[in-house]
Formats: sequence, C-alpha cells, structure tokens
Amino acid sequence: MYKIAILPGDGVGKEVIEAAMMVLEKVELDAEYIYGDIGWEFWRKEGNPLPERTIELLKETDCALMGAITSKPKKEAEKELAPELQGKGLEYYSPIVALRQLFNLYANIRPVKAYEGNPLNFKENINLVIFRENTEGLYTGVEYRPVPEELEEVLAKHERYKKFVGKEKAISLRIISREGAERIVRKAFEYARENNLGKVTVAEKPNVLRETSGLFVEVARKIHEEYGEIEMDEANIDAMAMWLIKNPENYDVIVTSNLFGDILSDLANQLVGGLGFAAAGNVGDDYALFEPVHGSAPKYAGMYKVNPIATIRAAVMMLLYLGEREKAEAIEYAIEEVVREGKVRTYDMGGNASTLEMAEAIAGKIEG
Repeated sequence: MYKIAILPGDGVGKEVIEAAMMVLEKVELDAEYIYGDIGWEFWRKEGNPLPERTIELLKETDCALMGAITSKPKKEAEKELAPELQGKGLEYYSPIVALRQLFNLYANIRPVKAYEGNPLNFKENINLVIFRENTEGLYTGVEYRPVPEELEEVLAKHERYKKFVGKEKAISLRIISREGAERIVRKAFEYARENNLGKVTVAEKPNVLRETSGLFVEVARKIHEEYGEIEMDEANIDAMAMWLIKNPENYDVIVTSNLFGDILSDLANQLVGGLGFAAAGNVGDDYALFEPVHGSAPKYAGMYKVNPIATIRAAVMMLLYLGEREKAEAIEYAIEEVVREGKVRTYDMGGNASTLEMAEAIAGKIEG
C-alpha cells in the first residue's frame, strides 16, 4: 500500500484536490491518503505556511499531491498575521520553493499536450515536455538588500560593477552548479530515451550569460554524447519563446534552468488551453510532489468554478511516478474522451460545468 500525502492548500486548491480525489478513487489505487496542513491559513494563524508537522508527514510518505497555495509579497503577508504574531520578525516564504529545496526536488517536469476538441488549442498536434531545473538559478534565494559592505568590496573589483558602487540596489545571484546542470539534463535525456522521443532542445542564453548559461550548455553537450540516438539542438531562450509559438510541434523535450523554465512552461501551456490544463511534477531522487501550475485564485474560492484537469493530470503524473502506468493511462484516456466530446466544459473552455461536474465526467469514463 502506498502512503500519499495530500496537501489541499487554500483558495481553489481545496476544490481541485476534491475533484482529483474523485477520479483517483475510481481507479482504486491501493493507497492511504494522509492530509497535511500547508498554506495561507497556517501562515496567518501560526506564522508558518509550512508547519514542521507537515514536513514530518512528507518524510513518512511515498509522494505528495498538492492543490494550490496563496502567496503575497512580504509586507502584505505580515499585515495578515494574527495580531499576536505581528511585529515578531516573522517573514513569509513560499512553501513550494521551500519543499523543492528541502527534499531536493531538482526536476520540475511539465507536460504540454493539446487535447483533441479543446477549443483553446493554438494547434492540435502539440505534445512536448519541459524539464526545468528546480533548485538553483535565480530561485536559489541568495539575495541582498542592502548589499553588505564586504560583498560590495569584492564586486567593486569587477569592471562592470563599478557603476553600481555606492548606489542603493538589490542583488540576486544566479547560481548554476555543474552537478545541478548535469542531473536535470540527464533527467531530460533519460525521459526522451524511455519514451522513444527523438530530440532534446537546450534553451539557455550563453551568448550573454556566458558563465552560467555557458556552463549549462557545456554540460548538456557532454551528456548528449551518451545518448547518440537522440538529437540535441540549442536555442537562445528569447528565440525559443518565439519558435515555441510559431512551431510548437517541432519539439519533444525542452530542458532549461529555473527562471527560464518557469516562464517558458507557462507560455507553452497557454498554447494548449492555459493553466487549467497545466500540471507539474517536482521530482527528486527520493521523493516527488505533484501539483497544478495555477495559483489559489482566491476570487473563485468556494465557487467550484475552476478547471480541475490540471490537478487530475498531476495525479496522472503521480501514478506514473509510482509505476502505476495502467491506472495512469485509464485516467489520461478519460480526460481525452471528455475533452474530445466537448459535452462538459468549464468556464475557461467556454462552458458552465463546475469543478466537480468535470471530475464526475472524467471519472465516468473510467471503467470500474
């Protein structure tokens, strides 16, 4: 029996998790689902959006399925703390970013698929996967404001930094390690090999970010030597965004660093219907967490309005991670059938079906 952590979060997160659970129950996975606390409610009441008890829960499970979490800027977040917690120096941080770091979930895997019959498709034959490095780059969280004097002294020796000396500023470090680049690139090539895909595209910016992107591309070229049957091409990230819109059908697997991958995957998912269809897996060597890409959408909370397909697709990814391919394929087929028929559509697809009505339709296509 699997032990699976369920983290509904807040806002519409609770609703899309409810929908996903309806579908998971239909495939009768031999699993114990254990619900955990995470999100805005616990920030406001406890000053911690990721309580230690939740971390301990995750350590005792095989993987996790998460809904969505509200996130606000630092000053706004502080104002919403319970009165007795204000002024105590508590600082809001993103629970999902913390979990990626804590469990070393270095691979953010985002499938992008155009379902036949979806009125929101840009093109019908889009089927690619983006591999985004998940723990390094500009999301490492190494930032300074104000800049410490000792760091200023070191940076002042760089010719291109001199114009910033003495000015008020903020600094974020883009950190890419050889190890970090190697493991995400290898993950992308392994996926391509396992799924008989012909090409991996490396999307970076080595002509400007010569050291960080340069290292990433250097590593990719070396790893490619081990996968001779797979073609590899390279693209500057800005051109990649343009080509992805122009010819999305030309790509199988795209691999890139953290910020670039975050932006590129949102763009790609808009080509196949937007965030209502966008799922992600945060995968490490020992643990994985699956989620819809969309946020908590507080304005829709309690309305059961949003499209649950992203979360149901996240559940499909979770089943594949667990090795339950037959059950995963049963749900994927059900999604395809419901979208193709077009009888049940949520508001983003031009219909009026509720979150749970969409889930019921998908569950109904799964043979019991």
